[in-house]
Amino acid sequence: MVAISKSRGYRAFQVINAVVLTGVVIVTLYPFVNIIARSFSQERYIISGQVNLVPRGFNLTTYRIVISDPMFWTNYGNTVLYTVVATAIAMLLTTCYAYVLSKKHLKGRTFLIWVAVFTMIFSGGLIPQYVLVNGLGLTNSIWAIVLPNAISVFNLLVMKAFFEGLPQELEEAAAIDGLNTYGVLWKVVLPLSKAVLATMVLFYAVSFWNSWFTAFLYLNETDLFPVTIYLRNLIAGATGAESAGAVTSEVTQAAANIQSVTIMLTVLPILAVYPFVQRYFVSGVMIGAVKG
Repeated sequence: MVAISKSRGYRAFQVINAVVLTGVVIVTLYPFVNIIARSFSQERYIISGQVNLVPRGFNLTTYRIVISDPMFWTNYGNTVLYTVVATAIAMLLTTCYAYVLSKKHLKGRTFLIWVAVFTMIFSGGLIPQYVLVNGLGLTNSIWAIVLPNAISVFNLLVMKAFFEGLPQELEEAAAIDGLNTYGVLWKVVLPLSKAVLATMVLFYAVSFWNSWFTAFLYLNETDLFPVTIYLRNLIAGATGAESAGAVTSEVTQAAANIQSVTIMLTVLPILAVYPFVQRYFVSGVMIGAVKG
């Protein structure tokens, strides 16, 4: 094989591109590494601003306070349950709705699209939504978390656009083979849509995992709180105790790095799941699907 020599301009581009991307990575990772360092540092170093990328005065006081509380694990389990159930329901509704909207021959399709887009632009408001949820008897239940946010219009439109890009010949061939609409969706469309499905699952899961305001509105029992509400109350309690003068060494330490610890405890599960989903983002799921 004949080696292809790289021009001077191309080599310069490679160097500049590497420098720019390295800078982007550093800027992106720096705040997260700083958060990790602060979560393991003693309060006097945090208050004096001496913590940068390496923990100073290594300690696990705040982690021990949080993890030793049984309510933390109860609320953590609630968050896992809410996220799994809400994501499953959201994916079911979004997939079905998007598949319907992707059919250009469907009568009333434009109306259905504008119904979805209208809800993205205009909202009934917080008070009417609370009255509705309360009137339906959903308060203090998982359904108050799941149902009001079951469909994201942005995710719906992204999935609709993806379905529209799939070759119609595949669906027509499946229909000729005797599959009905649900069979075509399940056996043909969804296997070819792993990339968009994985992306939507990640978007929904992150949204439900980080959500706290919906639970703050509709849940009154501590046993039902997600972990985000628990950590919010922990931050408020530590800050309030310090302001009121109820200062002990543990309270002072918790108040100093409680935000860093809570960020770590809520982000780690998403970071653990992300590598298994990320590979679908760039997979060529349509390569070789249509020949000729």
